Amino acid sequence: MTLLAPQSLFATQALAEVNQQDFDRVARLLRARSGIVLGGHKREMAERTLGLRARRLNKRSIDEYLDLLELQGDSPEWDYFVNAFTINHTAFFREAHHFDTLAEWARGRKLPLSVWCCAASTGEEPYSIAMTLQDVFPGSGSQVSVWASDIDTRAIEQAKKGVYSLERVKPVPEDRLRKYFHRGTGSQAGMVRVKPVIRDMVQFGVFNLMSSAWPADRKLDAVFCRNIMIYFDKETQTQVLARLATVVRPGGLLFVGHSENFTYLTKAFRLQGQTVYVRARGDKRP
Repeated sequence: MTLLAPQSLFATQALAEVNQQDFDRVARLLRARSGIVLGGHKREMAERTLGLRARRLNKRSIDEYLDLLELQGDSPEWDYFVNAFTINHTAFFREAHHFDTLAEWARGRKLPLSVWCCAASTGEEPYSIAMTLQDVFPGSGSQVSVWASDIDTRAIEQAKKGVYSLERVKPVPEDRLRKYFHRGTGSQAGMVRVKPVIRDMVQFGVFNLMSSAWPADRKLDAVFCRNIMIYFDKETQTQVLARLATVVRPGGLLFVGHSENFTYLTKAFRLQGQTVYVRARGDKRP
């Protein structure tokens, strides 16, 4: 998450404090819109970030800025508001055992194969999924697809470019780096770009897990929903798991973060291994 530098709410006065009523309102709006539970330790960050934003929009206070959001439910300003509180901590092949599990599982599946990455961030995770599946099914084309979504509009725009520094791709094995990335030259030296064979496998889009319009037409073979629901309360976690159960095929996999445990929140997904669940067969739901 990018924090804006501390600045005054108005040019002639120090940054006004966010009172408890304002902060509670920020937390309520954020949870309703994104499912994210805002802890009290984020109060100073909310003050600085939203105070600066209010000033840029010529609002007299953060309270007035929040009025704008509540009165205009379809305002593009909601993107800025939610983006300000999202955390884009990601890496290529993060939690590497998940990709080993995905490869082993995929070898026993028939094509076509579809995987959803719920928190695509800046693209490292979905591209890691695509590389893993391309190794298993070389030249499979549209028979293997990755749907990569995130609530953060800025992160998705960056992910679509598929351009990274050499520092960012250090976790990528050298053979995959040569096989799946173009190295930049000239002004692009020190950068790499994901090759079309991988980029074409991934469909990026902005998606909010709190949306009422879930992709009913999609039937998925696996879902990576990692390190998202740690920001949700138990009620929201249960709701998301129930909805995931409607789009994942029986026998499909659900990959979650290393600190997430949903064994007692769902019967639709059964723990199969280290932070990997399998979609139960039958009509069970959370």
